[in-house]
Amino acid sequence: MGSAADFPKIDFTSNFQNIINNALSSTPETRQAVDPSTEELLYHVPLSKQADVDKAVSVAKAAFPAWKALSYDDRAGYLGRYADAIEANVSGLQELLMKEAGKPVSNAAGELQFAIAHVRETAKLRIEDDLIEDTEERRATVRYLPMGVGVGIIPWNYPVLLGLGKLGPAVLAGNTFIWKPSPFSPYTALKLGEIAAQIFPPGVVQVLSGDESLGPLFTAHPDVAKISFTGSSATGKKVMQACASTLKRLTLELGGNDASIIYDDVDVAQVVQKIGPMAFMHSGQICMDIKRLYVHEKIYDEFLAAFVQVVKSFKVGGGGDPEAFLGPVQNRMQFEKVKDLYSEIGKQKWQVATGGEPVACDGKKGFFLPPTIIDNPPDDSRIVVEEPFGPIMPVLKWSDEDEVVRRANNTNMGLGASVWSNDIEKAERLARRLEAGSTWVNSHFELSPYVPFGGHKWSGVGMDWGIVGLKGWCNTQASWVRKKF
Repeated sequence: MGSAADFPKIDFTSNFQNIINNALSSTPETRQAVDPSTEELLYHVPLSKQADVDKAVSVAKAAFPAWKALSYDDRAGYLGRYADAIEANVSGLQELLMKEAGKPVSNAAGELQFAIAHVRETAKLRIEDDLIEDTEERRATVRYLPMGVGVGIIPWNYPVLLGLGKLGPAVLAGNTFIWKPSPFSPYTALKLGEIAAQIFPPGVVQVLSGDESLGPLFTAHPDVAKISFTGSSATGKKVMQACASTLKRLTLELGGNDASIIYDDVDVAQVVQKIGPMAFMHSGQICMDIKRLYVHEKIYDEFLAAFVQVVKSFKVGGGGDPEAFLGPVQNRMQFEKVKDLYSEIGKQKWQVATGGEPVACDGKKGFFLPPTIIDNPPDDSRIVVEEPFGPIMPVLKWSDEDEVVRRANNTNMGLGASVWSNDIEKAERLARRLEAGSTWVNSHFELSPYVPFGGHKWSGVGMDWGIVGLKGWCNTQASWVRKKF
């Protein structure tokens, strides 16, 4: 591991430009994102167009043969040095992440530390050839070969972790990689690209920022081999449709409406302390946050009261508040969507256990909403059917196992789900019945660079991370060798 002195320091307050062929690249037009805590405009960033995309893809394509020819160990060495360089610049990245994403200190620091560890641990993964048959007459082997130019389209909620979580496996597998950050959070990505330019050969890692028109330029480009997209299900469908014209490979990690089922044998005081952060982390703006909480009717009242007290303890504040747990909604578009859901409280006469419709305050800045719990709304309510992606969620009663499984699975989403019980065998039995890409018993939103994650149904296609995710950056090749003519 290199020391901080081994890597040049990056300026995190100016000069935000694209990284193309390991060089800073400007564009005639620029744009600005907004600090969601203050609603103030942030720094100017490039507004990339077709010519920028063509140049970046051409450079990536040219760099691919030499990069794929390196061994896994050699490519892993680059990733290790990249992780060291990121860590040497972590304080500047953290300040920038707090501004662009509205993350409180603890959330921003946690994302960066997990992301750095993710790059280091991903570098340890290896894909070996699968020997299927080896006789005197023939040998059959399955190989996993890099695809070419990969593009990661990254969302605004976890711009560092989800970006590096695609970059690491893509380049380790032997692909070149172009990072397209969200227009709402482009800043850390551009600086991570600047750091990457000090580590990787030219063309291996590039970063382009732009507006909503940039993604379609990549999905339509004939020389892009794969798109890895994280975002909403609605946009994921558009990405999949756009990739069809060139038969691009793709991975889609989309929205979730995660159910968490609580049995009546749990220690309520312990469980609410664990579930509270997993439901409201990043103000509910995580695809794998708990979105629907099903509590057995025998403990429902006790659980709800304790859960409310936990949520009331969460301090709301901006990126500069070291005591804050809940920050703002990240952008005005999402803020208005979530506010519309809050407006249903009065219209539908939902019972509010804590929080409620936001009260307008003249002159108050920032996209802040009160953490809100809805008490046992009908199953066909918007708060149950839709993914809020904000700090509001329902708590619902259940009594029968078959019934709660049906209700938990009664959604187009299938990202994650959890079961909580002191009877592990019973909980595991129920978890196996849940239609989700990840299931947990007595935890939720547990992740590892070695374990893949992704969704069923409208929550995605394919999986990221681990060996499964690494293979997702490869084309599968069957190799036959006839030993005797």
